[in-house]
Amino acid sequence: MKLPTQKTKIVCTIGPASRSHTILKRMIQSGMSVARVNMAHGDLDTQKENIRRIRSAATRLNRPVSILMDLPGPKIRIGKLHNEGLILRKGSRLTLTTRDVPGTTSLLPVQYPDFPRSVYKRGIVYLNDGFIQLRVQDISDDDVICKVIVGGSLFSHKGLNLPKSKLAPDPVTEKDLELLSFGLEQRVDIFGLSFVEKAEDIVKVKEFAQKKGKSIRVVAKIERAEAVRNIDGILEVADAIMIARGDLGVQVPMQDVPMIQKKLIRKANLQGRPVITATQMLESMVDNVRPTRAEATDVANAILDGTDAVMLSEETAIGKYPVETVKTMSRIAVSVERQRGLIHLSSDVEEYFRRGDGRKRISVEDVVSLNVVDALRALRIRFVLIPTLGGSTPRRVSRFKPDCWVLAFCHSEAMCRFLTLSYGVLPVLLSEKVDNWHNQMLLYMRDSRLAKVGDKVVLAEGISIGQFDGADSMRIAAVN
Repeated sequence: MKLPTQKTKIVCTIGPASRSHTILKRMIQSGMSVARVNMAHGDLDTQKENIRRIRSAATRLNRPVSILMDLPGPKIRIGKLHNEGLILRKGSRLTLTTRDVPGTTSLLPVQYPDFPRSVYKRGIVYLNDGFIQLRVQDISDDDVICKVIVGGSLFSHKGLNLPKSKLAPDPVTEKDLELLSFGLEQRVDIFGLSFVEKAEDIVKVKEFAQKKGKSIRVVAKIERAEAVRNIDGILEVADAIMIARGDLGVQVPMQDVPMIQKKLIRKANLQGRPVITATQMLESMVDNVRPTRAEATDVANAILDGTDAVMLSEETAIGKYPVETVKTMSRIAVSVERQRGLIHLSSDVEEYFRRGDGRKRISVEDVVSLNVVDALRALRIRFVLIPTLGGSTPRRVSRFKPDCWVLAFCHSEAMCRFLTLSYGVLPVLLSEKVDNWHNQMLLYMRDSRLAKVGDKVVLAEGISIGQFDGADSMRIAAVN
């Protein structure tokens, strides 16, 4: 078995540029571990075929690749453009209409019937994550006449933001639930919930799936100011979070986004929740074969902050160089991971549990995971082996970003796929239930040629009666 190149997980959005079997296989080989299916774009037949192709490519390569189905939420979007990549010029006059018309440089359809009643004269309308800005000049029943104050390039179905307007009281729309049902039919296990505001939004989606006899894992997309304020409650019920910096940067002051990112990553790490940093990470690679130095630094800083995964959106969905972009992301991650130990971070999660507030309410599992990290450093061991049902113990070790691989042995395919989101975790599916996990894991290491006879590994497991997914023991073992 060949180990992945980087421990940081790479989430790739699948679109026209990347949906072929050949490109999908090359992206997986280059470092993609999570494929994102954005339900705001494409019809159900197209997305069904995308899911089939992703699974086929992963199976052929014998690589664990999860599918993250991103539910669109109540986001306002423009409609279909007559020509893609149209240019809106500064100073030009532009009409936004609720009528179903093809979009041009003078007339854009908006997919929200109440749009004219949601704006006001002299108000600002943002398109495409705020890169394009319009000022409202006049309003009628169906149309809003604007002046372009910041122009740019625009594609179909891009988002429209009105930061000072409350447009949808419920982040979970009927359309979301319909798409969730579709995702359940396709056996998707991870769902991204857009525009989350509070914990109850995640609970609503999970309960909907439970009524259909399914258990799902939900990634809460943090892109509203309300979600930032309610992050502690959201982390209690969400299985992971995504810092969606595009819409977040329109909803809150742009200069606040970097510190919000760092605080959210730290909170997620402390809770043992996987965290994805998303939006515009290598955006210049949509059209160029190399990123800017600032983009490379952005990816590196997110990894140093403690993110589990970094995400590519347009870069792999519609970009000219999807495979090269994944390779670039992987190279940046490898470089940072090799040098992480040289930089002392004020947000160090270990310090929180060893000497900070976390020590006051530290659990047995936390103590074991800290001991694992100590053993790895002292003995320079390359692998931690953990049997798991719910994924808790592998994530507790993963959050410390150790310089080793955490092999999580699972019986459930769904758990294997979910653990592809966690930094440095390599999920292993065992086809049959076994009584002696200890021997089974060591045999796997030898047979897969990840370790040779005599190599030492760390085992973290539960040995108390009835204990399985909360590790209360750690031992050093030799492969035999």
